[in-house]
Amino acid sequence: MSRDLKGPVKITAEQLELITEHAIRDAPNECCGFVAVKGDVATRVLVAENEAHSPLRFEISGKQLFQLIDEIESAGEELGAIYHSHTRSAPYPSQTDINFAAGWPGIEWLIVGVKDGLTEVKSYLITDGVVSDVPVAIAG
Repeated sequence: MSRDLKGPVKITAEQLELITEHAIRDAPNECCGFVAVKGDVATRVLVAENEAHSPLRFEISGKQLFQLIDEIESAGEELGAIYHSHTRSAPYPSQTDINFAAGWPGIEWLIVGVKDGLTEVKSYLITDGVVSDVPVAIAG
């Protein structure tokens, strides 16, 4: 699944807060989920369960992945971003994230850092193993 890139995903402050709250709630384990879009505008946040229940990685089952993607596509939306948290490191893609991103071309990666109780959100595009910063675009 790849989206037609027009620019960074524009997400509302409320949607970003839902993601940040999810990261805080699931700590010390990583959280994960999706951001559905129409064009480049986020329409909603879909919370997923980290089935790895791990502070070092996230895992979404094939069944859960299929259900969430089907829900997005059935609503006429696209997958715009995958989000997850880093609970013990900075919000920068790990090698595991980079490897996983190979299967998701054109999808933005929102990472919420919750190390030491401080939250920081960063966004990236990962193309052919190359990580590029993308501004976190707050929709007005």
